[in-house]
Amino acid sequence: MIARTAMALLLLALPCAAPAQQFGPAEFPIKADDGVLMSNHRITAEHAAQIEALPGIVVAGNPKGDVTVVQFYDLNCPFCREAAADIDALIRADRALRLVFVPYPTLSVQSVEGGRIELAVRELAPKRFLEFRKRIYAGRGLIDGNRALAVTDAMDLDRNKVIEIANAARTTETLKAHAALGTALKMVATPSYVIQGVAILGHPGLEPLQQAIKSVRTCKAVVC
Repeated sequence: MIARTAMALLLLALPCAAPAQQFGPAEFPIKADDGVLMSNHRITAEHAAQIEALPGIVVAGNPKGDVTVVQFYDLNCPFCREAAADIDALIRADRALRLVFVPYPTLSVQSVEGGRIELAVRELAPKRFLEFRKRIYAGRGLIDGNRALAVTDAMDLDRNKVIEIANAARTTETLKAHAALGTALKMVATPSYVIQGVAILGHPGLEPLQQAIKSVRTCKAVVC
């Protein structure tokens, strides 16, 4: 059984996920692949450093990459599910890219349950974290603790250890830290991204992400 104690309290501090175009102005002219302007804003250097210091983040791709893309996401967010294929494509195609995943369950208690199992996988089998993501997104329907456990069972991870880590106080504190920083960064949509000190609210699509990465390499900004 995945602990639900304090989960509801944690969710009270979280914003609701929704399409990004509903949120705030666009500080930079970043457009989605359908041409719609994406809400985005600059973040402080202090907040950028706090992302890197968060417990429970997962680094994928090239850990010494020349550009870092941070994704805040919720396993039950339909936009995050759609974005997963684009993120996989980015990692495969760009060997110089550093990807940072920040589990950010915002939608429900079930999302927090899934996030707890996800953090347990990160701690127990960090090299298999991306495998867990692919397996969990391959299914359909609500992702809760039991469904996430079914995936870790299929991966032959020790169920008792997974549950122990998922229910640990340190896991709760990690989720609270993610929630607090996401709120401070005004991440009012999932997924949200941080690239070169700019928060992008929502998933713009593969090509806009690639263009932002290209711009960072060209002129050290998301838009040149």
